[in-house]
Amino acid sequence: MEDRAAVQEQIKTQGEVVRKLKAEKADKDTISEEVAKLLDLKAKLGDDGPSKKFVLKCPKGTRDYNPQQMSIREGVFNTIISCFKRHGAETIDTPVFELKEILTGKYGEDSKLIYDLQDQGGELLSLRYDLTVPFARYLAMNKITTIKRYHIAKVYRRDNPAMTRGRFREFYQCDFDIAGQFDAMLPDAECVKIVAEILTQLDIGEFKIRVNHRKLLDGMFSACGVPDDKFRSICSAVDKLDKTFWEDVRAEMVDEKGLSPEAADRIGHFVKFSGGISTLEELLKDEGLSKSKLAVEGLEELKLLLTYCDLYKISDKVVFDLSLARGLDYYTGVIYEACLQGYANKPVSASSGGSGEEEESVSVGSVAGGGRYDGLVGMFDAKGKKVPCVGVSIGIERIFAIMEQRAMASNTKIRTTDTEVYVVSAQKHLVEHRLKLCQELWDADIKTEQSYKKNPKALDQFQYCETNGIPIAVILGQSEIENNCVTMRNTNTRAERKVSREDLIEEIRKELISIKSS
Repeated sequence: MEDRAAVQEQIKTQGEVVRKLKAEKADKDTISEEVAKLLDLKAKLGDDGPSKKFVLKCPKGTRDYNPQQMSIREGVFNTIISCFKRHGAETIDTPVFELKEILTGKYGEDSKLIYDLQDQGGELLSLRYDLTVPFARYLAMNKITTIKRYHIAKVYRRDNPAMTRGRFREFYQCDFDIAGQFDAMLPDAECVKIVAEILTQLDIGEFKIRVNHRKLLDGMFSACGVPDDKFRSICSAVDKLDKTFWEDVRAEMVDEKGLSPEAADRIGHFVKFSGGISTLEELLKDEGLSKSKLAVEGLEELKLLLTYCDLYKISDKVVFDLSLARGLDYYTGVIYEACLQGYANKPVSASSGGSGEEEESVSVGSVAGGGRYDGLVGMFDAKGKKVPCVGVSIGIERIFAIMEQRAMASNTKIRTTDTEVYVVSAQKHLVEHRLKLCQELWDADIKTEQSYKKNPKALDQFQYCETNGIPIAVILGQSEIENNCVTMRNTNTRAERKVSREDLIEEIRKELISIKSS
């Protein structure tokens, strides 16, 4: 171990660095990194001190959620799950970690973001990066060739987090996938339809779903003179066009990935194309693309997809965009990405380094993405048997970042429980009667609470109802007990009426319906 005095001196110096950054109101991620260094230095001192002082913080790229935030999240999850079920999906679950070899080589340049675990009992393991590769492993392992499933679970990426943009190291994904041999574009169009349904129902603003095709991209790269072995790396570069300028993407292609300037310029011509069916027909007439079988197949399938989207009445939300690439290696066909119009990432030039001002407001860009991956299951099958698949993933954390900021801005009170009735004691020594009444209401599946004090003050109980938004108070006093009734109070209007115990359950349900409709 290093000399204790030397470590203490390093801690003092690092502490000054952290204090200076905080005083200058530096970027949160920068401060977090320097705080982490300070904690590492403090850890070197061990437990020699008189008492151990904990630094209470969440690990970098993670966060806690309070009851108000969880209430918003649950509402979003319920909306998404109801949509998945409306389209006939069943659900599965898979382990949070996989054998490392299952995940290796499936994510292109993003493979460096996989969290590896230490050797556990002779197995090399990694935390799952997404829910798609585990799904493909599940299909191959169980010899499943047809399924429509959804899966909502946490995934992990050793990314550089940007918390205000909803980018974390631990986060939820909400996936919907259709596996099986079906006619062209029918499952694909339904996935696009599901994205449109969910984003419309969540009402988080105007959005566009950009669509493209991996066959068209590969055909375009071939027509532009990109060598076969550079297709995936050039695809990853094109995928950055929504975050940076063409000049920077071109520089990456030429200077870092060795593409000829002529080929890069030809790509620059094509990635500007976007629109509808007429744009696709224009590209079909292009001399270079029309000679590529892959490009023609991609264009024809995209025309069919847009036709189906029109029948689903979402054509105003869907746009063909030849600059959309999606960097993951496993995509083989149609790809799509939903972006919020009011929250799109502003391109930042690599030369400028960015101003950092984006962090001051929610800027999320893509909130859903997916595509067709017909070859992924075959990678895990001993005989290479392919199972065609298409799916979509909803970026729940990015959506939540917007909804949380909106709730804070509106100062709207958010209910954190679903309690419908609060049983109130009007006098002392009625705790046993309260317990019996709570039991009756719970048996009737009415969400009910009461005070945990034997003799609570009536005013405190009514205040609890108002503070927590509990719509109905059922009041018990000696006269109510003698007359076998209760007093039912509408918390919002404070209107009260007597209700017999025999009719109480029915009257509560009627009152709840009336409150919800008002």
